[in-house]
Amino acid sequence: MPQNGTYHHGDLRVACLRAARELLEEDGSAGLSLRAVARRAGVSATAPYRHYADRDALVSAVAAEGYRELAQHLAAAHPAPSTPEDLAAVAVVYVRFALDHPALFRAMFAEPCDPASAERVAATAVIKEYVEGIVRDAFPGADGAGALATTVWALVHGLAFLHLDGKLDASSPEVVATQVQAAVHALFTAAPSLRAAGEAPERPAAG
Repeated sequence: MPQNGTYHHGDLRVACLRAARELLEEDGSAGLSLRAVARRAGVSATAPYRHYADRDALVSAVAAEGYRELAQHLAAAHPAPSTPEDLAAVAVVYVRFALDHPALFRAMFAEPCDPASAERVAATAVIKEYVEGIVRDAFPGADGAGALATTVWALVHGLAFLHLDGKLDASSPEVVATQVQAAVHALFTAAPSLRAAGEAPERPAAG
């Protein structure tokens, strides 16, 4: 185990993040604290405070790493998604990331984070801009593209947590993929029908 004083500039931060990720995977967020991170990293109890003011700041740094990794997974799923089918494929990767990294995903989205963390804000913005870009390309000229992007993200994010929490069958990657793709396709196939139904003229009252 590393001993106090062995870290160069920058190494302590990396060691703390690595320790935090390990603790998350082993015990979930309940076992994550600056003191526990210090023990795991083999440094003094006060050493992590050189980089993290409190637990929220540490969680924000871990979350930022998770956002960057998620963005990389999404980009790798399809280099230039531009159709609803591409969007559905990317949605599967999003949910798969949550299932493969449940503790990290919960830290990213269900844990309090430092609102002043510029790193976290920037990393989150990458995900948001990625989703908005897909929606713009898949539905050019659509009214309210920003609102549609929020709807898509909310749907996919909800699917991730429904699978994580056992509300949807996550017994195999194939089952998950089928459910996610069906949900995304249902959103876009139902939308025109719902709009048409809303615009249908009222029937005259029987006389």
